[in-house]
Amino acid sequence: MSLQPEYQDWQQLMTLLDNATQQEQHDMLLTMLMTADEREALIARVNILCELMKGDISQRQISQMLGVGIATITRGSNELKSCSEDQKAHLEQLLLPKGT
Repeated sequence: MSLQPEYQDWQQLMTLLDNATQQEQHDMLLTMLMTADEREALIARVNILCELMKGDISQRQISQMLGVGIATITRGSNELKSCSEDQKAHLEQLLLPKGT
């Protein structure tokens, strides 16, 4: 008998999060899954993508504004560059709703 973890891939975690959201338990789940530092890092990552997509300020300014290293900004930029135009459009709709 081999032991295997219950959750083995990203899609299983996305399904878990979707189920938690449908049951209005996503806040509790994410709070339990992530430390305070990890939640802060996720907030920073979302803001990095927002600022990169807006394109109004330099990567150095984003780094200073968010208090993260330039390498963190570069990783976000590289992920954004690897997205298709369709993915970028969807991401923009999620992160930059009209009027912001």
